[in-house]
Amino acid sequence: MVGGMAAGYGFLAYIAARFLYPARGTRRQWVFVTKAADVADGESVAFRTPAGETVTIARRARTGNVEDFIALSTTCPHLGCKVSWQGHRNRFFCPCHNGVFTPEGKAIEGPPAEAGQSLDSFPLEIRNGLLYIEVPVEVLVGDAGVIDDPEGPPGPGHDPCLFPDFQKPPRRHA
Repeated sequence: MVGGMAAGYGFLAYIAARFLYPARGTRRQWVFVTKAADVADGESVAFRTPAGETVTIARRARTGNVEDFIALSTTCPHLGCKVSWQGHRNRFFCPCHNGVFTPEGKAIEGPPAEAGQSLDSFPLEIRNGLLYIEVPVEVLVGDAGVIDDPEGPPGPGHDPCLFPDFQKPPRRHA
């Protein structure tokens, strides 16, 4: 009985150590997005990373610098709902509980603001007029690139109270 307990607790400690102290960091890589000139002021581009995360890249000015752009996750840190850029209001908006984020991704209204949460940001770079984003590339789930139809399901962690009839599509395996 003592041996069984020692083995069980030893295995639990091993799993906890692997979770708390991962062996290595996430591998990141620069990925091409689009021509910088193709994104108009106040507009945004929906981009899917090789790891499957959706990112909104918004253009806030036209000075010709990388500072004109900002890349933020489209997943709300509160419940994982889909956040969208509203260029006419100069904000990111989460429809689940009326979460509002500044153009820099800081929550200013709704539950994310109350919890002090912000949208995850991604570094951008312009090389020869082309826009690149640095993203994690560990788990490949499909093709990375600009998303033609950014509308669709409310997000990976949608609020079932707001979308009771939402059915996730079957997973594709490569």
